[in-house]
Amino acid sequence: MASPRSTSRTLSRGDTWSFLLFIVAGIAIAAWAVIRSIGNIVAAVGNRDVRVPIEFLDTVAQAPIGPDGAGVPVELTGAVVTAPSLPLASLWALFLGEGIFAATVVTVVVLLLVLCVGILRGHIFSRRHTVLVTSVGAVALVGAFGVPFFHNMVANGALALLSERTYDRGLTQQIDLPVLIAIGFVAGLSSTVFAVGDRFQRDTEGLV
Repeated sequence: MASPRSTSRTLSRGDTWSFLLFIVAGIAIAAWAVIRSIGNIVAAVGNRDVRVPIEFLDTVAQAPIGPDGAGVPVELTGAVVTAPSLPLASLWALFLGEGIFAATVVTVVVLLLVLCVGILRGHIFSRRHTVLVTSVGAVALVGAFGVPFFHNMVANGALALLSERTYDRGLTQQIDLPVLIAIGFVAGLSSTVFAVGDRFQRDTEGLV
């Protein structure tokens, strides 16, 4: 039976430093996500003058970029509106969306850090790592769908209040389908690569 490869035979010194930097960056990203979400929740908890970012579709607005600040029609793709308050359902959607965002980022970072530690120990392909990669993809997909879904509820509530329910909600877009497809493709490809690598490694070790 073949013994596991040592870290020195699997990773170069440059590879090791790259993974260590990745771990530091991952911790920083997780901390940023938590701080960001807490900040947004605290800012909205009083439900007064809530700032809501919104992505628009086929919406024309006037921008003061003409001569002497004259208005010029521009296509509005994104803006931040300030709602005096939000409906209760939209306010809770904001809290849930921020919570899901922070939880998604932290979970993905933790899973990737566990994967990095395993690789630094010299085990690149294994069933455990395949499960970790698959879990990262699944969590990322949930977050990529859940966060925009709840944010869309927030945006709809803000627009309904500001327009007295006269604005066409079809002119806003929160869930980016191409992003979901890209995440799903990368997640599926990564899981397949690790699964094949694990099987190939076990077959090779069985021949030694």
